[in-house]
Amino acid sequence: MILMFVLVIVLGIISVNSGKMNLTPLEVLNVLLGNGTDRQKVIVFDFRLPRIVLSILVGIGMGASGCIMQSLLRNDMASPGTLGISSGSGLFVILVIAGFSLDGLSSALLLPVLSFAGGLTAALLIFLLSYRKGHDISPTRLILTGVAVGSGYSAYTLLITLRLDQEKMEFAQRWMAGSLWGDDWKYLAVLGPWVLVLVGYTLYKSRTLNTLRLGNDTATGLGLAVKPEFLGLSMAAVALSSGSVALGGNFFFVGMISPHLARRLVGPNHKMMMPAACLAGALIVLLADTITRTISMGSDIPTGIIITVLSTPYFLYLLSKSD
Repeated sequence: MILMFVLVIVLGIISVNSGKMNLTPLEVLNVLLGNGTDRQKVIVFDFRLPRIVLSILVGIGMGASGCIMQSLLRNDMASPGTLGISSGSGLFVILVIAGFSLDGLSSALLLPVLSFAGGLTAALLIFLLSYRKGHDISPTRLILTGVAVGSGYSAYTLLITLRLDQEKMEFAQRWMAGSLWGDDWKYLAVLGPWVLVLVGYTLYKSRTLNTLRLGNDTATGLGLAVKPEFLGLSMAAVALSSGSVALGGNFFFVGMISPHLARRLVGPNHKMMMPAACLAGALIVLLADTITRTISMGSDIPTGIIITVLSTPYFLYLLSKSD
């Protein structure tokens, strides 16, 4: 975990020195110390640092959300994307794009809240459709229901997107591809506390997650109030993924892969696994964004596409090694 934290810091330093507008490490250091030209200050403080902070926050949020969902459902394929929660959040984000301007502090407050409402609505619908009276909710049934509901939400999202004007449609398409668009300090002032408070809550509940991972019957036998704890942690997972989705697009691969990496590195104990999943998510998003900003590919490629390219080989490797 110390090594992963150091890697995040090192990659952040590399990222702030990288980009289409070249700055030397000494010039960046001068800017951070309060010196440097106005142009250099604009590049560092208005373009690069907000993007780096956003990448780290989105990675932390998606990593923690995926870790919670995989533990609650006891299914290593669970994530905000596979459960359809990201699609519900995405639909509400597209509605905001269609009906409101994205400028100003009001949108910074409105987007995460409505995205959370969309994700929560999707989660409630999925749970209701998966529920059978007198039976515990089957994780497999829950995921299959989530895939179906997510497909329906995605269809509505596409329908609304096709009715947008050219400018909003281009923005919506880039958002759906995973573009880190909310790289502005006013958005980060909302997302930062949102993510950090919720991650703090999940870290506090790490022992509860360890118990729930054993199964509902065992957790009940150990004296845990399963339903309230399950509900609270589910809400935290939805809120984390919704806030990340609102300002960073649909990075569902991060929520799926980060817990796998963390489990292999530090084991299944959530006291270690949860922060490791957050760091893994931050590393993945920050690395992908640094690549998109540094390497010329003929066009501005959304970060989510690079994440998919980086994550797919490892995901296939996990599938080949699974029993």
